[in-house]
Amino acid sequence: MDTYLCLGDVVNYGPWNDECLEIICQLPAITVLEGNHERLFNGMDDVSNEIPLVQDFFRCSRPLFSRLDLIADLIQRTNVGAFECTHTIEGRAIYRDTTIEIGHDYIIGHTHHQFQIDRCGFTIVNPGSVGQNRQYIDMVDYSILDTVKGRMYMHSLPYDVDLFLSELHSKGYPKHCVAYYANKSRKLP
Repeated sequence: MDTYLCLGDVVNYGPWNDECLEIICQLPAITVLEGNHERLFNGMDDVSNEIPLVQDFFRCSRPLFSRLDLIADLIQRTNVGAFECTHTIEGRAIYRDTTIEIGHDYIIGHTHHQFQIDRCGFTIVNPGSVGQNRQYIDMVDYSILDTVKGRMYMHSLPYDVDLFLSELHSKGYPKHCVAYYANKSRKLP
């Protein structure tokens, strides 16, 4: 049976927080995990502890948000096959070159970088990001896990980031928030 997994951080960095959550929550057999930005929107973490850019996005995004019901009771972890799925490991930002000791396989999010690495004989997979790819802003990254074959397949697709930038402008996001996306590398001309 096909299932979907969202590793969190759906909200905050843009104007379509309600719409993104609504689309995700309509996927069949979806499990949505709590990310640090959902914690901010729920008031569980103090936004003043975040970097200024996150605070500025929060000040614009949170007042437009009305779907607390979709993030109120999110879980922090689940298992898919041999993988423990969680937003991050021990609250750390894990990248391809991060040194970390683990005792089982993980699927994580948080850093928005797509990779699969081996550590201590185990695997850490980050499927990447839909909407905030940190390598190429105009690409959507995701992964498919074939639990029968035990294989992870990494995928990327282009998307129209200019439509997103236009919406940021129309919703009155500060220029430096728009520039955060506009100045990122693109894969396609």
